[in-house]
Amino acid sequence: MTAVTAKPTNVYECMFLLDPNKVSGDVQGAAKQLQALIERNGAEVLASRPWDERRLAYPVKGHKKGLYYLTCFRCLGPKVPDLERDFTLSELILRSMILLIDPKLEQAMLDLAKNEHALALQTVTEPGPDDDMGGGGDDRGLRRGPRRGPDGGKDED
Repeated sequence: MTAVTAKPTNVYECMFLLDPNKVSGDVQGAAKQLQALIERNGAEVLASRPWDERRLAYPVKGHKKGLYYLTCFRCLGPKVPDLERDFTLSELILRSMILLIDPKLEQAMLDLAKNEHALALQTVTEPGPDDDMGGGGDDRGLRRGPRRGPDGGKDED
């Protein structure tokens, strides 16, 4: 009798930058297209939601605005290059970034991805309880210029 061993699957997070002209108010339709694209490659969508729409720091494929869309999915590692290729070929997707989620963090990341009220971005420039720089009294707030070592020279990072 031979035992059948299942191949291990991983959980991935993918942040898409979507073309706002293609989405054009139909976020549900865009979500269905993304889900179909992911499932066509043998992956299972675990969580999916719009993250934020914003003006871009620089034009991406001629676009000055984009919709960030977060998706978490489970699939086999060797399928990821196929997914990346299909994302590149899609006219809906301007950019995408896939990250492997550490198994210890899977549940926390999925909870965050499913929470529609989670903050899209937290910055260190928000005022903290004790001061106006958000550092709470420490010096980890905003920095200008290179980090200097105790001898006045640049730190080697």
